[in-house]
Amino acid sequence: MRTIGYERALELLTPADAVDLIRDTLKSSFDPSNDLDRIIAPLSNGEFLIMPSELDSAFGIKVISVADSTATNAQARIQGSYLLFDGESMSPTHTIDGVAITNLRTPAASLAGIKDFLIADQQPLEAFIFGTGPQARWHAHTLKDMLRGYRDVTITFCSRTKPRDVDTWVEAGSPEAQRKLGTTGLIICATTAGTPLFGSDDIAEDAIIVAVGSHSPDKREVGSEVIASAQVIVEDMGAALREAGDIILAVKDGSIREQDLTTVKDLLMDPTQFDHSHRILFKTTGMSWQDLVLAQAIARRDA
Repeated sequence: MRTIGYERALELLTPADAVDLIRDTLKSSFDPSNDLDRIIAPLSNGEFLIMPSELDSAFGIKVISVADSTATNAQARIQGSYLLFDGESMSPTHTIDGVAITNLRTPAASLAGIKDFLIADQQPLEAFIFGTGPQARWHAHTLKDMLRGYRDVTITFCSRTKPRDVDTWVEAGSPEAQRKLGTTGLIICATTAGTPLFGSDDIAEDAIIVAVGSHSPDKREVGSEVIASAQVIVEDMGAALREAGDIILAVKDGSIREQDLTTVKDLLMDPTQFDHSHRILFKTTGMSWQDLVLAQAIARRDA
């Protein structure tokens, strides 16, 4: 059995490749609704995520810990491994660094559903990212890699405190942040916030919003008024109604109906069903099959 570490995994698969692998799988006969359920178990200092999945030629499982603010001795917020098996022999073939898989998969899943909208326009894109942690930064990295050769990208990060290594940054809640937010074309929410980050009047009518930070049914980064004002995409209906608080709470208060949601697979099969001039929101929680697709690709390229 081969072991692939963090750096090697990132050498073998680029962020742009990861986006296209997710898109290609969705365009195939694969149905995300058949994916195995993710298990989220509470721990004293965070969460334990167990993510099994099976495709035609392989199956695998990612096991990671997610530390919360009480885990003062945690070496990193996310730690863990991916174990990949061959589908025919049923034997384990690779262990792959789980953080590398997560850092590639999370933004790839976020951007896979909106790539067509973003490359349809060749004008420079202004993106606004809530959060400055690893997932916010990997979304920025993946966005630039995906749009290389299509259009230029300017990214503004927004948080309560400024990191030392981020140049283009605005303070959350500041007048400058409000101005930037109101004119940006792409908004990515990659935070641990449990309440809405902005209102419907704070953003442009044609903004594209990606909400990725929350995977809890009682927490959300985007409020019901924004959900009600947008064309809404979800990864999978079942997963969204189990884990996506942004969607669950909006359905509960009547801001949107389940039948108004569009899955990313259906959208990729017919991108023309959405109006590019009207607000679009993609809510992601991450699914186990996405990790497996990327783990397979990394293993093949390491052969």
